[in-house]
Amino acid sequence: MPTETAACPAPLQLAAPWGGRGWLSDLRGPVHWVDFRGPLVVDDLQAGVPIVMLHGLGGSHLNWVRIAPELATHHRVYAVDMAGFGLTRGTARSATVQASAEMVADFVREVVGSPAVLVGNSMGGMVSLLLTAAHPDLVEGLALVDPSIPVPRQRPDFQVAAQFALYAMPFVGERYLEGRTRRLSDRQRVLSVVDLCFADPSKADPEVIDAGVALAAYRRTVPGQEAAFLGAARSLMRVLAAAGRYKSLIGSITKPVLLIHGQQDRLVAISAAREVAADNPAWKTELLPGVGHTPQLEVPDAVVAQITTWLKEHELDRAIGRPRP
Repeated sequence: MPTETAACPAPLQLAAPWGGRGWLSDLRGPVHWVDFRGPLVVDDLQAGVPIVMLHGLGGSHLNWVRIAPELATHHRVYAVDMAGFGLTRGTARSATVQASAEMVADFVREVVGSPAVLVGNSMGGMVSLLLTAAHPDLVEGLALVDPSIPVPRQRPDFQVAAQFALYAMPFVGERYLEGRTRRLSDRQRVLSVVDLCFADPSKADPEVIDAGVALAAYRRTVPGQEAAFLGAARSLMRVLAAAGRYKSLIGSITKPVLLIHGQQDRLVAISAAREVAADNPAWKTELLPGVGHTPQLEVPDAVVAQITTWLKEHELDRAIGRPRP
């Protein structure tokens, strides 16, 4: 059973409109997570395999509020804020993708209490892959939503390439982020992410945007957020730069994998999804036309349908007794 008794309520309950309750647990430092408890799940014995959701670079638990309530009708669903994001504080070192993989492994062991299905978007997809390769006993399956994976050589999106070039440069990246935070309002920063991540920004839920603005305002009071963001971004780029090693790690995974990818993704080109799917034919792959980098926010019903069907295909929707890891 999850150890809510060892956790304390989070200072902000931004996921409450979607049935989520936020907690802080000490996992070698305070970690914020949200528990989505569906009305049909009375206890863990009646639920399918628990689901742990991991956001992308610059994201948070709010990235999952449009699909978590539906999945929570038959599963215990958790959304974790990785170090340096959302309501979990972090440093450049604790926010690396490798450190995040170990933090989430601790979360599965100590909070979830049994092996889980990992649902990861963007950087969260990379963290899910790294965790599964290192701790396969903690994972029952992976649902990767536009994950950070190696991209074949091609002309990149200019805005994306320019931003990540700035992030990679010592001192320059720090000044860029600090200046952007001063220059833009909280709402402008949230809307700029929507414009980048959605193929059709008009599909963004206004209530989710408002919650994101409230989170951005809170994070202005958190010291060191730029350093944590850059620590995560730079570690992600290092993994992608070692493409051969990363592809070998991906190919070593034997757990069931669902790959969902928006065909209009500007951050991880659709060619990357097609290549990794061809390299891993055992995966189930769904490519969504007219969708960007965050399908779970842009077309949530389609994503829920794909994940639900895949869970049933692998009997991960059943109440099966599993040993504590």
